[in-house]
This record gives sequence, structure tokens and C-alpha cells, in this order.
Amino acid sequence: MNTCDLPLEIFSGYFHGGHCQGIAVDTARKFIYYSFTTELVKTDLNGRLIGSVTGLLGHLGCIDFCDADGRVYGSLEYKNDAIGKGILGNLGSDAKVEDAFYMAVFDVDRIDRPGMDAARDGVMRTVYLKEVVDDYKAVTPSGAHRHGCSGIDGTTFGPMPGSADGKRYLFVAYGVYGDVARRDNNYQVLLAYDTSRWEDLLSPLCQENMHHNGPEHPDAKLFVYTGNTEYGVQNLEYDEYTGNYLMAVYRGKKPQFPNHAMYIVDGARPPRMETLAGVEPETRGLTLSLWPHGEFHAASGVYGWEFRRGSTGLCSLGDGSYYVSCDGRDDNGWYTKVRLYRWDGLAPLSPVEG
Repeated sequence: MNTCDLPLEIFSGYFHGGHCQGIAVDTARKFIYYSFTTELVKTDLNGRLIGSVTGLLGHLGCIDFCDADGRVYGSLEYKNDAIGKGILGNLGSDAKVEDAFYMAVFDVDRIDRPGMDAARDGVMRTVYLKEVVDDYKAVTPSGAHRHGCSGIDGTTFGPMPGSADGKRYLFVAYGVYGDVARRDNNYQVLLAYDTSRWEDLLSPLCQENMHHNGPEHPDAKLFVYTGNTEYGVQNLEYDEYTGNYLMAVYRGKKPQFPNHAMYIVDGARPPRMETLAGVEPETRGLTLSLWPHGEFHAASGVYGWEFRRGSTGLCSLGDGSYYVSCDGRDDNGWYTKVRLYRWDGLAPLSPVEG
């Protein structure tokens, strides 16, 4: 589809599972998908509801459409912290859930009616992410949760930065607790997975007896120095047009950092091995570079952007166009208005005017 033919705005409709967490677009088949925290929604590009997947007791975060297999992938977390308890409270559920983190994989071709059940209707399978669980449960000299790991959120498919081999990985970003007293939580953490090896790992999810089928380790674990942000990368998006990775975040609160709303990973520069600043015991890791544009904060060496949209949904369309979520809530429930933006390298995205 020529993105010139795309609507300037799409209204999602109203839902009750929680606020919009992410969006994904299949431009070939003209569908858009939304994560409303505990519900995946499918509409056409005119906003007509096609179907939805409900029944989740965990947090469905950022989502991405995979062109290679035609499925939607989303971060899915179950935990007993304030976020997890808030989700169960919103659902009116007294369920007991295990602390567990998955990549949810939706067979979206089968989503054809509202209210389909994630477990019973066979539209969702999951892969257990042991690396995230290990970091979430770890206790370090700085406190609980290695690297400040609160789980996962941002999700996208793209190449390894600096690589021209054409191989695509699924990248998933940690949520990171916004603790201003720690020194080991100043990195965004991205895990890269080769999903071509996942078919035997994909498993239905029973929320009363969660499976642990998944890779022992990611194919790469990558660190991006931005300073601490509130719950890490909310939306992660690879942009074919620039070759970079956009990270939309909730602002951090540490005064020694610029606390921007967006950071951009330089897709042309490969990972490099470095000692991770502030991490105890001393740890070396593969670090990625921020794109050297935008606002530069000399004291921290961090580049960032003041683009204030995208944390509830950000989708690159490949030609410099983006759909960006502008979410809200009223007496009818949660909703989002998805608006068309263009890359201008200054904002760095600006709305397309009709």
C-alpha cells in the first residue's frame, strides 16, 4: 500500500482492558492492531472492529507485526508488583499469578470476532523469556532486580545495528524501575532473539500453570546508556527509512541526566564491548550508540529528543511515515486516536496535515 493513501487518523473505539500500550499495522492487508493492556484488538484502517483477544491476566505491552510470518508479537508480563496488582484489580480478579515473562505470538488471521479467549480459542502461543525472569528475580549489591529490571515492554523486528547481513531479530526491551538512588539502572536493556528457531518453543499459555518453554539465553543482550527512565522503553520501533531504532519512554527523574521522552539508537554502529557504568559487581556488556543528533547533554554524553508522543504506540511504515498513538480515556473507556506523522529529523516526527 502507498502510505499516501493511508488515513490521517484512525479512532480505535473504546475498550476496558487498560490504556493503549502499543500499535502494529499490516499495510498489505489493511489491518491495525492495538494492545489495550490486557486485550489485543484488530480493526481495519477505517476503525471498524474485526475482533479482539481477551482473557489475559498479565500486561500486554508494545506489539509489532512480523512481515515474515504475518503474526503479531507482543511483550507479556505477569508479576506481583504494583503494576501486576493494579491489572488484576482493574479486572476484578483475585487470581494468583507466577512472576513470568513471555513473548506472546498471535495468529491474527484467526482473529475474526470480538471477545476471543487468549487461552481457549487457539489464537495465542507464547515463548518464555528466562533471561528476563533471571534478571527480575536477581539480587545485586545495589538491590533487587538486576539492571533495575521490572519486566519487558518495547518490541520490534529489525537488523542487528551495524550489520548488513539481512538477518532480522526480534528485539524486546526491559522495563526498568525508576529508582533515583541506584547507579546500575541507567541503561536501556535490549534482548535480541532469532525467532526462526522458535517454532518448537511456541506453546499455549495456561495462566494457572505457566510453562517455561523458551530459549536459555537471548542471541544478544545489548545496553544503551540514556540514564534511568520510568519503566524503561515503552515503545521500541525499528525505522527502515533511517535504519535507526526509536525508543519512546516515560521520562526519568535523575537530575544528572537530561530525562528526554525519546532516544534513538544509531542503527549504523555495531555493538561494542564495554564495562557497564555503575553496575556491581563489575560487568562488561555489548553497548549500542545513541544517534548523534537531537539535543546533546554534555554532562552525561546523552543525546535525546523532546518528542512527547509514542510511549503508547509507535509504528514505522517504512517510507518515513509513522502512525503514532494519542491515547485517552473518558466515561466510555480507554481509546486512542492513531495519527499519521512524517520523519523530519528535527522533532524528529511531525504530524501530517490534511
